[in-house]
Amino acid sequence: MRNRILLCGVVMVALVVSCAKNPFTGKNTLALVPNSEILPSAFAQYGTFIKENKVIAGTTDAKKVELVGTKIKNAAEKWLNANGYQGYLKDYAWEYKLVENKEVNAWCMPGGKIVVYSGILPITKDEAGLATVLGHEVSHALANHGQQRMSAGMIQQLGAVGVAAATGSKSAETQQIAMTAYGATTEIGGMLPFSRSHESEADKIGLTLMAIAGYNPDQAVVFWSRMASAGGGNKPPEFMSTHPSDETRIAALRRLVPEAKAEAAKFGVTFK
Repeated sequence: MRNRILLCGVVMVALVVSCAKNPFTGKNTLALVPNSEILPSAFAQYGTFIKENKVIAGTTDAKKVELVGTKIKNAAEKWLNANGYQGYLKDYAWEYKLVENKEVNAWCMPGGKIVVYSGILPITKDEAGLATVLGHEVSHALANHGQQRMSAGMIQQLGAVGVAAATGSKSAETQQIAMTAYGATTEIGGMLPFSRSHESEADKIGLTLMAIAGYNPDQAVVFWSRMASAGGGNKPPEFMSTHPSDETRIAALRRLVPEAKAEAAKFGVTFK
């Protein structure tokens, strides 16, 4: 009992002292691992990935990835400077690489290290489609989603230690049932909704960034509709997925487009 009380106390202290307000979401977010630790590790991992994979350089597509990525980065800086967050990205080291890979994917590591797989280009089609993808991926980094996932994972592990301590005097079968129930409950009721909320946040922030960068946010709906068509069937139900369903995502984007356009208008960017 004493161990459980102590563990709960440690978790509560960690939650209280390890929250940071993010300018893009306006929320206090978990930050049990500081960026001073996360960014160097992310940069090293990115460097290793680049060395071990075929980077496409000098082509029209590669130049487009860098051009659009730079525009999205500049849009983020404009927004931050206009809202009193000068220097917020000082520790970021932006890099944009097109990698030969048939997978339909793109990602941005903490600190602005971006990879676009060549397999997604037939779906992005043009700069606006690419801006939708890069705006979304960059927004994960800007909202510190990687840091939050690491922090949530640490809390989930601490909870597992608590379950183990609480059932330590029980039979092995009872302990296994308790741990299985805890894992399923925290995954479906905690980690997966947490991940889906991050995807929705990245969609919203990315929509605003692409608009400030001069890309019509209406095109985000067009892109995600193409992605939905390309994805095929046999997708898991939304509550068991890390991402919102195609229908949920597209409907949310349609609602957010006017807001993104209004934000872009503050920077002199308008759309017909």
